[in-house]
Formats: sequence, C-alpha cells, structure tokens
Amino acid sequence: MVQSLWEASKAAEQVTGLDQLVYRSNLIGTDRRVCNYGGGNTSSKTIVKDFRGRDIEVMFVKGSGSDLATMKASNFTGLRMDDIRPLFEKDEMPDEEMVAYLANCMIDAKHPRASIETLLHAFLPFKHVDHTHPDSIISLCCADNGKALATEIFGDRFVWVPYIRPGFKLSKMIAEGVLNNPKAELVLMEKHGLVTWGETSEEAYAQTIKIITEAESFIEARVKESQVFGGVKHGALTAEERRSVAAQVMPTIRGAVSDAKKMILSFDDAEDVLQFVGGQSSAALSQVGAACPDHLVHTKVVPLFIDWTPNADDIDGLKAKLKEGIAAYKEEYKAYFDRNKNDGDVMFEAAPRVILIPGVGMINTGKSWAMSQVSGALYHRAIAVMRGATALGQFVSLSENESYNVEYWPLELYKLSLAPAEAEFSRKIAFITGGAGGIGSETARRLVSEGAHVVLADLNLEGAQNVASEINAKYGENRAIAVKMDVTSEEMIKAAYAETAITYGGVDIIVNNAGLATSSPFDQTSLKEWNLNMNVLGTGYFLVAREAFILMKEQAIGGNMVFIGSKNSVYAGKSASAYSSVKALEAHLARCVAAEGGEFGIRVNTILPDAILQGSAIWNGSWRNERAAAYGIEPDQLEEHYRKRTTLLVNIYPRDIAEGIAFFASSKSDKTTGCMLTIDGGVPAAFTR
Repeated sequence: MVQSLWEASKAAEQVTGLDQLVYRSNLIGTDRRVCNYGGGNTSSKTIVKDFRGRDIEVMFVKGSGSDLATMKASNFTGLRMDDIRPLFEKDEMPDEEMVAYLANCMIDAKHPRASIETLLHAFLPFKHVDHTHPDSIISLCCADNGKALATEIFGDRFVWVPYIRPGFKLSKMIAEGVLNNPKAELVLMEKHGLVTWGETSEEAYAQTIKIITEAESFIEARVKESQVFGGVKHGALTAEERRSVAAQVMPTIRGAVSDAKKMILSFDDAEDVLQFVGGQSSAALSQVGAACPDHLVHTKVVPLFIDWTPNADDIDGLKAKLKEGIAAYKEEYKAYFDRNKNDGDVMFEAAPRVILIPGVGMINTGKSWAMSQVSGALYHRAIAVMRGATALGQFVSLSENESYNVEYWPLELYKLSLAPAEAEFSRKIAFITGGAGGIGSETARRLVSEGAHVVLADLNLEGAQNVASEINAKYGENRAIAVKMDVTSEEMIKAAYAETAITYGGVDIIVNNAGLATSSPFDQTSLKEWNLNMNVLGTGYFLVAREAFILMKEQAIGGNMVFIGSKNSVYAGKSASAYSSVKALEAHLARCVAAEGGEFGIRVNTILPDAILQGSAIWNGSWRNERAAAYGIEPDQLEEHYRKRTTLLVNIYPRDIAEGIAFFASSKSDKTTGCMLTIDGGVPAAFTR
C-alpha cells in the first residue's frame, strides 16, 4: 500500500514556497506507484517580487521533460497568473498558440518550457495542485465500469472527465467540472490519472495519498490472487534457468531490433513480471493498449508477447519465435504508422520496446541502458494497472488513433528533444580485457565519454570495480560493469560474455588488451615462461576473440575488434623472445580474424604501442627491472631511455593508446580492417613500412 513519506522536520527546512514545491514533488515521484517516470506535474501559486520590486502572483509548475523524483528548483517554470487567467474565457486554443502564449507569461526566459498541462493547474482555484498517475487510480480509470465504481468509492466527491488529450480543452473541462461540484475533492481523468489539491503543500500531498489509498483498499478487497491474469498458464523457470535463457537469446533479440538503430537491452524477471507473462489471459490482455498515455513514447502501444512454452532446453525454438515475432511486430508497427500518420511525422524505430517471454521475464530495449530501464519501469506500472482493472471489470485503453496522436504528439516529442545528443559510441557496448590496467581503464573512460557502455574484464576484480564505480559516478548508473575473468579460462570467458549479454544485450567492440610480459635471454627462457606468454597473450587473445566472433555473428549487426599488440609484434626485442613471438602471433591472429570477419561486417585491427609505463601493472613489476637490465641502465632511467630512442622524442601514455583504439572502433575507420597502427613515438626499428 502507498504510504505518506512526508516528514515534518524536513518540510520545515524548506524556506520558500518553491522549496516546498520541490520537496512535495520529490516525494510524489519517489514512489512510482504514485507517479510514472517523467510523468505527472505539480504546481504552487505564490506571491513573488517582479523585476521592478512589485508583488505579483506567480504559479510555479513543473517544466517539460523533468522527472518529479529528481526535480530541483531550476526545473520549475514561473508564470504570471494575471496573464494566464484571462485564457479561461476562451472557447478553444490550439497547442501551438497555447505554448507560444505561455512563453510570454514566464517570469524568467531561462526557465524551462512549462508543462503540457500548465493550464490544468492554472484554471483550478487552489494554491497547490498535483496531477499524478497512481496505479490504483489508473486501474479504476482504465476499467470499463470505472465511473460507476468511482461513485462507490468517492460518492459525490469526484469529477469524472472523459478521455481527451491534454491541452486547453481538457484543462477547461476539469476546471468547469470542479467549479460545478462544490463537494469535489479530486478529478478522475479517464484512462489517464488523478488531480488533487490543497491550501498548503502538505495538505495537497496528504490529499493525494489519501485518495490513492482509498482506491487501493477498494481494489485489493476485490483481487483474487488465484484468478489474477486469468490464473496460471505457465510457471516460471528457475532463477538460474531464466538468466541462462535470457543470456542466450538476448544477442538474437539485439540483432533483430537493431536494424534501424542499435539498441541496448536489459532483462527483468521480477515477481510481478513472471506472474504476468505466465497468466492465462496475459497474451490477449497485453495487446489491449497502453495503461496510461504517458507510457506510449517509451513502451509503444503494445509489447511483443512471445507464444512459447517455457523449456530451458528449447533455446533454438525460442530464438526462432523471437525472430519471427520481432519481424511481424515491425511490420505491424509500420502499418500502424501508415494508418494514422499526419503530415510531417517521421516514424520511430519500429522494433518493440517491451518483449515478454513466458517463464523467463521481460526484455526491454532502448537507446541506452537507462532508457531501456525506463521502458521496463513503465511496464511494471502497466502490469499493476491491468491487475487492478481486471479485478474491477474489463481493462480498456485508448483507441489506436488516440494512442498514435499521443505517441507522435509534438508537445510530447519536445520532451525527447531535451535529451543530450547522441555521440560516436552511443548505443555501443565495449568489452575490454585488462580493464583495470592503465590502457584498459583509459580506454573505458574514452569510449564512455562518447556514449559507450563498457564491460571491464580483469583478474583484478577489485581494480575493475573501482574503475567501473568511477565511471558510473560520472556518467550514470550501469554505464560500466566489472567482471572477473582469466583470459586463459574458456569457462570464465564464456561466463563474462553471458554476463555482458544479460546486462546490455550483446557486444559491439572488444579490446583484446589483457597482458603480461617477461624478459630473459633466449637460452635462459624456460618452457614455463614460454607457455605463460603463449597462454595469456596467444591463447587468451584467441579465446576472447573467438567468443566475441560467435556473439557478433549471432547479433548479425557487425562488430569491431581491436587487438593491443606491441612494437615487439614487428621488432625482435632483445631478451624477450617469448613475449615478442607471441605479440607477433597476436598481430597475425588479428589479420586472420579480419579475413574471416569481413563478410559479417566484423572489423579487426591492431595497435602497436611501446613502453607504456604509466598505470601499468606490467611495468610496475619485474618487467621494468628486466628491461632495464637488458639495456644496462637503472630502472628509474627507463622512461627517459624510451623517450630518447623515439624519432619524435616523446613518451607514450595510456591515453594515447586509448585514442588509437577509439579511432579503430569508430565510424572514422569503417572501411579499415586487418590494419596495424604504431603508437610508439616513432621507433625506426619497428617501422612497418
């Protein structure tokens, strides 16, 4: 049950009316059962000083594109009420005219554009107004008998407004309904949500929670668990089986949904999802339509529901159904667009945002992991609404054309335009071995800075986790993950790729970077030393590349591999026969993979660095002493020694190698494969020409 989160002591700390509005809004948004991600809006009318020092009445209202849970004062827009009130006398006002008019009412041009539903707040004669999308209220508003049941719950305390898209007309209908019912305490918006109010911020919030809990109690008294979603048709696979199935099919899904633009995927097997995908009536129920207009941009009108009998051994059968289902979904979406399009509309990607698999769970797609999570979070709300609505009666939704006109509504699309522009590696997933080291960590930072999601694979799990935490703190939740992996272990490599698939859906870029180095005269090189170099730098690179190749072929959307070789790949390093030989093997292996990968759009290139001392576990170990001894100098003289032997008289740093990797992984080298690039300051003995 929804509970009040109001804390009097914290509320008392909010000095201004706007501070109080921020506090109330954050509480409302914190509980997604009360308000959807990015949806709903709140307002507060107060007196402020204008630029001439005069007292004026101003309404602060949520700015477009914000989320109530995380809003700050800067996300609200202040508008002069004296300028807005005369609009109530108008009979109609097109969206474009309304937006332009409200822009002239702003007290500060730097404020964000006001919410689509600004006039809803302005026309109501209350100081504090909340518009929310509570699960229980939308369950009522999306039940075919919802208005009659609302009378049982609220008596004559409510105003029922039939569905109409937000804007001037709806705002005026709500205000007139409230003015015509002196007993009104709330407004129920058919197929949409709730409006409540109060004379203080605390009263408004308390009223919102009170109304929600009244509806919740009414619904829960009528829910029969054994009959939810028609009863159980398919039980869930075990948690281990679910993750295994998801990891195996997500690359297939990612390839199928990424024909227009690449997608990042996420997997969800929460209890409510498993109950829904296993229900007798869920397949049909899922196709009725969206549970709330606010869902449409992120979930589309309906999800893709896969008709599959759960069986952890039937992976091929599930993959076939997924490919067939996604292809059919895209064709139907194109037809839906053509049936409803208006002049100037440009179709979104046709692929589903929500994919439901009986016994397994839900897979969501989006331009980033964060956006796939938004689609998933909103479908959790849809499941809750369908559970409640079917306990009351029949679940109903918007008509197809109503849905389309919300999904492609310019005022709704404006919110999407506020997102940061996509960058070179947006929608890309990079898998970096040796991710905790100097080159690996710098490469991760470089790729993430231009939009990538990264997997840091390293034997040093703690080090990789530290890098991932640093990246996530700067760029957002789950932009990077760390996995423990030994490149000589086939099982650990397969497990790491499975973790990558279940976290993000697949992989686009691999950086084969894990390394070690030993030094000894040839006649003193032991078999153990030889095998160590061969196992890590040869077999390890082979295994990492092979598993990536398999996954990339499964996705069928191309791929990119960058091998980190060495100057020693083309130069016979003194007292480093084992290391130099296997580095030469790496470079040639890359060319072999490039030759086979071309027909699948898989490019493979190699970077040849030299003497990367900074941040390197290799150079901070015995290798530094061994190389110094080979040159007859002290270890602390190595850096200067390496600088002086370059034609450019420079040292090479991890960021220099990261820059080369970014080039090979980017669209700038789309037509380059099987290439070697030296980044060594110019060591003549290692010139490749």
